[in-house]
Amino acid sequence: MGALAGKKVLLGVSGGIAAYKAAQLIRLLRGAGAGVRVVMTPAAAEFITPMTLQALSGEAVRQSLFDPAHEAAMGHIELARWADLLLVAPASADLLARMAAGIADDLLTTIALATSAAVAVAPAMNHLMWRHPATRANCATLASRGVRIWGPAEGDQACGETGPGRMLEPEQLLGQVVATLKPGARRGLRVVLTAGPTREAIDPVRFLSNRSSGKMGFALAAAFAELGAEVVLVSGPVMLETPPGVQRVDVESALQMERAVMAQMARCDLFVGCAAVADYRPADVAAQKIKKLTAEREIALVRNPDILANVAARSPAPFCVGFAAETERPVEYALGKLEAKRLDMIAANLVAGEQGGFERDENALIVLWEGGRKDLPMSDKTQLARALVAEILQRYDQKHPAQDT
Repeated sequence: MGALAGKKVLLGVSGGIAAYKAAQLIRLLRGAGAGVRVVMTPAAAEFITPMTLQALSGEAVRQSLFDPAHEAAMGHIELARWADLLLVAPASADLLARMAAGIADDLLTTIALATSAAVAVAPAMNHLMWRHPATRANCATLASRGVRIWGPAEGDQACGETGPGRMLEPEQLLGQVVATLKPGARRGLRVVLTAGPTREAIDPVRFLSNRSSGKMGFALAAAFAELGAEVVLVSGPVMLETPPGVQRVDVESALQMERAVMAQMARCDLFVGCAAVADYRPADVAAQKIKKLTAEREIALVRNPDILANVAARSPAPFCVGFAAETERPVEYALGKLEAKRLDMIAANLVAGEQGGFERDENALIVLWEGGRKDLPMSDKTQLARALVAEILQRYDQKHPAQDT
């Protein structure tokens, strides 16, 4: 039986050149065992014919909200109730705007309002349209309502320009559908993550730390747990709720984090070092609060252990993913860390830009591995975490083919 046996996917197709990919997506979904029905917007029919999608899905393609053959029996409600997942692929900028505004002026947007099923969109548009503040705001609104935003990818576009806005490939979307509809797909996978900052005490009152909020690490823990993985989250001091299904271990200093991580290594398949661990700590911690008696004061620092490098040096080592938060040349520095620490993957990001980085709800990542690169554009950290987890698991499966699920 296929990974989606018994599952029902309602595929919405909006207008855009990427509509041609819907044909292959239907073939893949049905090959995985899913039942597929298709709803097209009027603009979508300008790019691919309903007859093509009907032949591939084996079901009548619906296009009109005012179809007497179906609406006499409230067909849009029947479709909304039938689906386990509504996937809009491609999702044009116009379609995203109408969904965000709650407009129901055609069959697809009406179903989007009427369904209680999971909803996902795969954006596809020109890179300037994707980057426009209106589109970013619409996606943020949809994400806040629980809509999954899958992509877009970055690359050459039909207009001849290059940038983020390409619809994810059908194979990638299939993986996202399986992850959404088969929440136990990664049951048995043991994941250990670190998140947040560390605090290195100077005296009982003061400490050295950084601006990490822990949001990215917590989002990653939630994304792994959604797939059924056994997740242990070792967190520095942050004000965040523990994601459902995640075992949380709270620490404060880098030395405490190292001990907590190493205690989990006997049962760890995959390690993600997302915490912003302090590189140094005071050599001596004052027993009492240091008084302001001099104009200057020197504090001797000693280097903290490199938790990620120590985990990667173990034998056998888990699959190791690192993070590189940089203020300049992120790719160059991340590749250096990838090689020096012998990591399987690393995710780099700029923390000094106008968008993304520490203490923010959005981020963008450049994911690197030996011989490969994937750019994940600026998006909500929840959606970004799901995209990064999909990339991590794809590489993990290549390294551990016997453990494919």
